[in-house]
Amino acid sequence: MKKLFYLALTFTLLFTGCSQAENNSETVTSTDSNVATESLMDTDETIKNMPDTSDTSADNTKAGEIAGDVIEIKENLFIAQTNDIYLNTEDYLGKTIKYEGLFKYFPSEDEVNTYYYVIRYGPGCCGYDSTAGFEVIWNGEYPEQDEWVEAIGVLETYEENGRPYLRLQLTSLTVLEERGVEYVAT
Repeated sequence: MKKLFYLALTFTLLFTGCSQAENNSETVTSTDSNVATESLMDTDETIKNMPDTSDTSADNTKAGEIAGDVIEIKENLFIAQTNDIYLNTEDYLGKTIKYEGLFKYFPSEDEVNTYYYVIRYGPGCCGYDSTAGFEVIWNGEYPEQDEWVEAIGVLETYEENGRPYLRLQLTSLTVLEERGVEYVAT
């Protein structure tokens, strides 16, 4: 399932490294989304125990600059900031997050659902073969595949097939003329 693939890629940035033991950078080591997702979901207590409601009292200064009540994920620390949100989910649920990236969509394996993402590419074991970002859901019209967009939305969890997932319930999805950096390293 494509959704699991992108979720697995994002999570493996958090938990895996390349083949060298001394390499501490977090990268993707598996292209089998089902295996990677199963492994990550079984070992990551933070994601397994994600609450379904937000805690609005949490400090929201970890993931990036704040403009009012909006957490803005910046280009220069994109991977680190998105990873912090996945690792400290409870601190961000219910918070508004703003960032830019590539708009992507993939149908489910049974082609019943389509999953939408705003991502950037990150380093992996074989070059830039991983992604960082979030699944998004939007009540408006979705842009074309690979459009550069600004996404603003509230972080929430939902459950599918007995598993919790993160996504942004978008309040704004804007196609931008000027593209940012698609391939980020940090």
